[in-house]
Amino acid sequence: MLLPQIKQPGDLKSLPAEQLVPLAQEIRQFLIEKLSTTGGHLASNLGVVELTLALHYCYNSPQDKFIFDVGHQAYVHKILTGRQDRFDTLRKYKGLCGFVKRNESEHDVWEAGHSSTSLSAAMGMAMARDLKGEDNKVVAIIGDGALTGGMAFEALNHIGHEQKNLLVVLNDNEMSIAPNVGAMHNYLSRVRSDRHYLRAKDDVESLIKKIPAIGGTLARTAEKVKDSLKYMMVPGVLFEELGFKYIGPVDGHDLPKLMETFRQSDNIEGPVLVHVVTTKGKGYKPAEADSHKWHGISPYKIESGQTFKAAGNPMYTEVFGSTLIELAEQDERIVAVTPAMPGGSGLMAFAERFPKRMIDVGIAEQHAATLCAAMAMEGMKPVFAVYSTFMQRAYDQIVHDICRHNANVIFAIDRAGFVGADGETHQGVYDIAFLRHIPNMVLMMPKDENELRHMMKTSLDYDQGPIGFRYPRVNGLGVPLDTELKNIPIGSWETIREGDNCAILAVGTMVQTAMAAAELLKSSGIQATVVNARFLKPLDEKMLTDLAERGVKMLVMEEASQAGGLGGAVLEFYASRGIHAEVRILGVPDCFIEHGSIKEQQQESGLTAEHAADLVREAVNGSRLAALKSGLTS
Repeated sequence: MLLPQIKQPGDLKSLPAEQLVPLAQEIRQFLIEKLSTTGGHLASNLGVVELTLALHYCYNSPQDKFIFDVGHQAYVHKILTGRQDRFDTLRKYKGLCGFVKRNESEHDVWEAGHSSTSLSAAMGMAMARDLKGEDNKVVAIIGDGALTGGMAFEALNHIGHEQKNLLVVLNDNEMSIAPNVGAMHNYLSRVRSDRHYLRAKDDVESLIKKIPAIGGTLARTAEKVKDSLKYMMVPGVLFEELGFKYIGPVDGHDLPKLMETFRQSDNIEGPVLVHVVTTKGKGYKPAEADSHKWHGISPYKIESGQTFKAAGNPMYTEVFGSTLIELAEQDERIVAVTPAMPGGSGLMAFAERFPKRMIDVGIAEQHAATLCAAMAMEGMKPVFAVYSTFMQRAYDQIVHDICRHNANVIFAIDRAGFVGADGETHQGVYDIAFLRHIPNMVLMMPKDENELRHMMKTSLDYDQGPIGFRYPRVNGLGVPLDTELKNIPIGSWETIREGDNCAILAVGTMVQTAMAAAELLKSSGIQATVVNARFLKPLDEKMLTDLAERGVKMLVMEEASQAGGLGGAVLEFYASRGIHAEVRILGVPDCFIEHGSIKEQQQESGLTAEHAADLVREAVNGSRLAALKSGLTS
């Protein structure tokens, strides 16, 4: 066994090169076995085993900087840098992170959970290196899916202009999470299909130089001819024209060829792009057969590939997808738009039913948002289906192109709240704060999956501007689903439990937690009102005014950033009207919540029935004590 001997990259370099092939097989088996119990990003990591081995064998981490785009494909990097004994804790609470994590290892120099950042980071590190007078290598590893992101093109343009020494490894597996789409994908497909262009280019140059007497001169003066030939013969010309030396395509599973290529690239001044072609899921038949499913996978049986999924109610995402089909049957204006997440957003069945009304723009959230704005202006009903965490990337377009135009775009905001094992880069806890302050925006969240369906109907019937509904990454409650969908009055809240002089205003998943807290409070003789504060903007001003006039003590509960969330909106409402009200806020604290289960993340943030009940008791008992003291002194 070779793998147990590898504690740090230096141990890898002590092996003869021919032993890297059996080591790659051991690493694949290690990943398949470990992830069968923890789950995680299997297919993408199986695809980069040889690539990661070659990089660590040829370069010297951490002096040389490896920058993994997104970072979910860095499991092999973690194994080679002293963390293989922690893989049983992968993506678990306080365990090994499923992405690159700077505080885990000195070898993790850049962390990200969103795509298309690696090239900008590599350029920044290369510029810092040169300003400091150092000479280390900077290597960015980016997938062909991430290359569709606009930020990647901004960085390519800058790198090509500055001509800094850095290496870009384009890991081309024809996949991001879903199959790639767009012109860049088609371009790379053409590059992959032409394996002979390097020889053709070399043959042309060699032929010119062999012409007697004038060959050398002709070689120097025929640049226009060679450029023309290059356009015909060199598929990598796009990167050449951007200022890169293009090498490839290279078989990403051929270790000797990979290492030879990296050594070749070290002899070139300026930026180099090595185009590596890999197979996502390599070495495990179920993952090779369906790399989409196996991109991020729950625990599974190794022999069959069958996943262990607890039986339960449909997830909110599934209810969204089926309801959108139902509504689209009735309204031909409805179009679904997603940034490379048709499966994760529950739109695969919609795509089959309405292929012309399903638009996957690739990893391009900004483009998706502006596209939706323009479609809305032309009378369509675009539904922007996007994860909360990825919607952050389109903030300017939401402000400038959608809300400022008051465009009737519908936001279907998935993964709103905690997301579990994906951790801090994917938590959907900030969208309330960055959406509710934008003029013209309407925002809501359901207490259960049936209310989600009614909110979808409400959104699609709304014609006065942008409107969004957010929903969590959990199973529904199993409530009956109404067959007739109705509009919910905009800005209306719902009292679901009557009480006395205290109230819990809760939104989304916290409504059930608030109900549990109310049950706990009964043992203390406290009857709490529970309000489903389903509209985050506009608020139910009538109910808020009534609660304040009655002197009700309030607790606002939200699985979202406490700063800028619903609680802040309630306090702003009272302050703007000079109304005195006693309000406490229970939300996600001002820190990043790391990976673990959703329940553990809620507990870490204090979003539990027990903590909510304690806060209400403090408010009520403090009030009683104050009243008692007042009576004694009067």
